[in-house]
Amino acid sequence: MRHSTIVGITGGSGSGKTYFLNSLLKQYSSEQVCLISQDNYYKQRDSQPVDENGVRNFDTPGGIDHEAFADDIRKLKAGEEVQRLEYTFNNPDVEPKMLVFKPAPIIVVEGIFVFYFSVVSELLDLRIFIEAQNFLMLKRRIIRDAKERGYDLDDVLYRYEKHVAPTYQKYIEPFKHSADLIIPNNSDFKNALSVLVAYCNEIIRQYH
Repeated sequence: MRHSTIVGITGGSGSGKTYFLNSLLKQYSSEQVCLISQDNYYKQRDSQPVDENGVRNFDTPGGIDHEAFADDIRKLKAGEEVQRLEYTFNNPDVEPKMLVFKPAPIIVVEGIFVFYFSVVSELLDLRIFIEAQNFLMLKRRIIRDAKERGYDLDDVLYRYEKHVAPTYQKYIEPFKHSADLIIPNNSDFKNALSVLVAYCNEIIRQYH
């Protein structure tokens, strides 16, 4: 029985993972590459930890249902279809959809904790770490959180200082050197993307 190749992609919040992923995915059909994101495995809002000022912290490993995440990755690798309700970060302007993930030669697993959770990390065949300078990650976070999650600037800056930056230092950056490929994403990742596309093409060729 053929099994999918699992490619794990991680990096700090605002490192440009989404842009890189979109650039990768547009090269392939959904029959060739399936993307499954940690973002849809957050526990409910009331289960998220609260900091010393009473603010919900969505940037800790404890806020993720990593067992369910790992279980769905295993199912996809075994050839099973997976369904999961989209997590919308309580944005009232977004109606959550039922997401359907179908097995493919390549399963891309992305999220800030995919190296940290051992039950997820042990499933990965290729590990990719995307990094960027701190000021760029903050800028991208401000733009994303205002657009997608409805947070104002003060809220974004508070969360970045109290939640995002400490999480990066403790749970994400220490795993960088366990990556097979580290991609600097300060301005351009064209060459690194070409390397990954060549790898994926070979996997897909061998799969069929």
